[in-house]
Amino acid sequence: MKLFQPVDNASLVFFRIFFGLIMAVDLIWHLGAGVVEHVWALPNFHFKYYGFEWVQTWPGDGMYWHFVALALLALCVGAGFYYRFSAILLFFGFTYTFLAEKAAYQNHFYLLCLISFFMILLPVDRTFSLDTWRGRITRATTVPAWNLWLLRGQISLVYFYGGVAKLNDDWLRGEPMRLWLKGYGDYWLIGPFVQEEWLVGLFTFGGLLLDLVIAPLLLWPRARPYGVILALSFHLINHWIFRIGIFPWFMIGSIALFFEPDWPRRLLARLRGETYAPENSPPVETPLNTWQKTTLFLLTGFTAIQVLAPLRHHLYPGDTSWTEQGHRFAWRMMLRDKKVQTTLTMRAPGKGVHWEVNLNRHLAPWQQKVFANDPDMILQFCRYLKQEQEAQGFEDYEVYARVLVSLNGRPMQLLVDPQVDLASQARTLWPAPWINPLTTPLPDPGKPQ
Repeated sequence: MKLFQPVDNASLVFFRIFFGLIMAVDLIWHLGAGVVEHVWALPNFHFKYYGFEWVQTWPGDGMYWHFVALALLALCVGAGFYYRFSAILLFFGFTYTFLAEKAAYQNHFYLLCLISFFMILLPVDRTFSLDTWRGRITRATTVPAWNLWLLRGQISLVYFYGGVAKLNDDWLRGEPMRLWLKGYGDYWLIGPFVQEEWLVGLFTFGGLLLDLVIAPLLLWPRARPYGVILALSFHLINHWIFRIGIFPWFMIGSIALFFEPDWPRRLLARLRGETYAPENSPPVETPLNTWQKTTLFLLTGFTAIQVLAPLRHHLYPGDTSWTEQGHRFAWRMMLRDKKVQTTLTMRAPGKGVHWEVNLNRHLAPWQQKVFANDPDMILQFCRYLKQEQEAQGFEDYEVYARVLVSLNGRPMQLLVDPQVDLASQARTLWPAPWINPLTTPLPDPGKPQ
């Protein structure tokens, strides 16, 4: 079976080094830019993913030291120093930070969690690593082909579902791209044209088509040069205009996985002026052993999850960008712009008292901007407010939310039913009946607002 045929491990070794370095740079940036402080260390309340409410942040300076340790582990992974141990700790440590604050969700955080898990499984430390140099492990120049295709497949899915998610009415009508471009009037080159419909269409349909075609172009050797040019252009423009962190650079580095597996050896030979002679041993077809069958079963199961999970939003009623149900873990990127007005009210019916909740007392400013976009986070916070009162000996309190949201330039509309006591609602993965359906239409871009 071709998945278990040996291929050169050079491109995977390059990716290991790149992954370790870019992770370390990003983690150090989180420390230096104050992100660790604002996201994990200072807030009094942290939003959690369903089923992971038990994940708590470190007290005191613990989160700072946690990120320092992660940066060192990332460097160890890149250098191949105690590689397997470092990769395991990096995966669990980084995934912990991801689970500790749902409001900080980013698609590339989720992608880095997946890739760091893959790095545990792949023997990419058997060439050009400190472990081989020190004699801790035996040097090898090949790996089973599935090692390479696991990473290629994951990156391809990110592109593919990023394009599929854009096949919706809002995106095809130019929103939210039209809204965003208006804020870049002072940018070189595009500034004078940000309100021109042709530029909105170029970014809207260009982004859609690029997401759908980049992976096939990179996988097809004859079209690969064009795929590389398009991918580089796409990600550099994204970085230049939208400033979306590490993601464009990570995706640029991942292009290296789509070249022939031995490209680093060919490049080194050319730089040295040597003739490169690849080892072309003919593949030998042998029956799969028990370990290979188990590996194939696990790969099939994981692939099925990754293919089906982004489609789960079809199980929920309504517009996914409005309800947020099924939005995460689905590579739905840059699809919505939301403006919110939030008022939470606590009531004690038996005492006839009520008051407006002071959000500043519980949430950081950035959390206040994010949580009201997501009905599940609104519910979680309302339940927390009631639990806080109960911990002080006060019972029978109710919490109501009046949340007005503008999605992609629409007029404001109530996101959740303001007559429902959200503190009494169970937090589940099922559709929530207290989420109001989206009924306000997109404004006509041809009419002044």
